[in-house]
Amino acid sequence: MHRSGDERPEEELTTRGSSNVEIVYNSYGGRFSDSPRAVYEALVARGDDVRHTWLCAPEHAAAFPPGVRTVTPGTPESRAALEAADVLVANYGTERGWRKKPGAVYLQVWHGTPLKRIHNDALTMPDGPLSDDDHDVRSWDHMISPNSAATEPLRNAFRFTGPVHETGYPRNDALNAPDREERRAKVRQELGIPEGKRAVLYAPTWRDDVVDEQGRRDFDLHLDLGRFSERLGGDHVLLLRLHYFLSGRLGEVRVPGVLDVSSYPDIADLYLAADVLVTDYSSAMFDFAVTAKPIVYFTYDLAHYRDELRGFYFDLEEIAPGPLCSTGEEVYDALADLDAVSRRYAQRYARFREMFCHLEDGCSTQRVLELFFPQSPASGPEDVSSLCGTASWAAAG
Repeated sequence: MHRSGDERPEEELTTRGSSNVEIVYNSYGGRFSDSPRAVYEALVARGDDVRHTWLCAPEHAAAFPPGVRTVTPGTPESRAALEAADVLVANYGTERGWRKKPGAVYLQVWHGTPLKRIHNDALTMPDGPLSDDDHDVRSWDHMISPNSAATEPLRNAFRFTGPVHETGYPRNDALNAPDREERRAKVRQELGIPEGKRAVLYAPTWRDDVVDEQGRRDFDLHLDLGRFSERLGGDHVLLLRLHYFLSGRLGEVRVPGVLDVSSYPDIADLYLAADVLVTDYSSAMFDFAVTAKPIVYFTYDLAHYRDELRGFYFDLEEIAPGPLCSTGEEVYDALADLDAVSRRYAQRYARFREMFCHLEDGCSTQRVLELFFPQSPASGPEDVSSLCGTASWAAAG
């Protein structure tokens, strides 16, 4: 296990002034989001003369900044970009059919602290994706871990034998950034959230055993949107965020006070805009805890999901920093009295943050840059004030 601050990887790249360096980014198979985005934006802000290329799915093209070079996943252009890359920064498995060139570095930053068992550790999992992912894992050179509790589960789930660097998640730096309040206000305005209304972000994970007639992943919200509007709609807004596997499947939502934000580019903005998170077994809980805002759990199928479908790495009933609700009415009751929820779970929340957020200080991106993209001595000391929040990294040890 490696932590930022240990010796650097042999494959590190000094990017300042190195116009021949090619970096390709893959976030969820074609989105402009997550930790790859944070790394990209930091390198651009630093002024490195690097050629950046993103895998960009057509349905998410509007979220990419003007002028950025993009290629469509699964095309000859995508394969050519991947095979020319000196560095691939990805938070998910990358398409098959390409070969990493000699000396290239594949940095896998993944996309969440796992509560539910994943990949080889899952109790049940379709066979196809495993073989595809195992093919991808064999190309990984380094992996990023968001905290010490996640390192071994991530390593073991993928049978990854390379170095795992505990840096925190670059994507979460925005939650500690000096401009987080301004960003929150901007996102709320964009979404049309009225002043004074409480924004509830509902972000459930997907179920392996919920599929449609064609065998495609499907969903059942199990949360009555009409009842939410009836019970809390006067002073609450529900931000509905389906898992990225399911975005686009919801259809039109015509319930007062309910907004479908499943295709919103970056969930970090939604964490900032929200006042409370409702989730189940999603890794969103670990990221949202960085904000220290309340978390409510809707765990209507807890026993089935834990004991039969997936299995857990951690005992949710033991560690959860908020109430586990088995019905929608219990969820609405908790939302109606969040002050009582916060008081009741204050100590558990503090323990949860100590266990899973101890590296989330606003400087995770900078640690990744120091490991893999250090500046040349000739470029002088780097001003990291725009990349890091005000917290120190003392908690990392």
